Amino acid sequence: MALDFQKGDGLIPAVIQDDQTGKVLMLGYMNEEALAQTRQTGQVTFFSRSKGRLWVKGETSGNFLEVREILEDCDGDTLLIKALPKGPVCHTGSDTCFDEVNSNPITFLNHLRDIIEDRKKNPSDKSYTASLFKEGINKVAQKVGEEAVEVVIEAKDDNAELFLNESADLLFHLMALLSYKDFSLDDVVKILKTRHQAS
Repeated sequence: MALDFQKGDGLIPAVIQDDQTGKVLMLGYMNEEALAQTRQTGQVTFFSRSKGRLWVKGETSGNFLEVREILEDCDGDTLLIKALPKGPVCHTGSDTCFDEVNSNPITFLNHLRDIIEDRKKNPSDKSYTASLFKEGINKVAQKVGEEAVEVVIEAKDDNAELFLNESADLLFHLMALLSYKDFSLDDVVKILKTRHQAS
């Protein structure tokens, strides 16, 4: 579907959403040129109604929005742009222009996934994750096995703190193993979804 810029006198609203957390970050407006530049550069670019020109979000603050996906609504007159913020989005210093608080702890796993990937690509002597990757697949897989056994042992006792800590260790090392094999929890979730749809 072709976008209808004429409905809004040459501008269409663009809702910006954090690709990792799902939080709505801000609302801006784009003309055809701003959208073309956004697609070309991979950084969200708006048409500023107050300045009367194209405006790259972050051009002053350095808090750019890196585009991950651009979606059109069903009427072709609004955009949803999923992006990764490189700092606070709002001029007040807040993460979002709506002060939305994401209370879903599961979204932290996306952040952890990115940290693990960064340690794999940019190893540091101070990083446990990088040292684990350096030891190779046998060590990474061994750690998953060790942590799984410890979860089973703690499951048989009544110490909730120890059980949850061992479960956290298992999940972290499983994510590290998936990363080592160039996968992520997203790939595992896809399989679970397929199984659920088939049942």
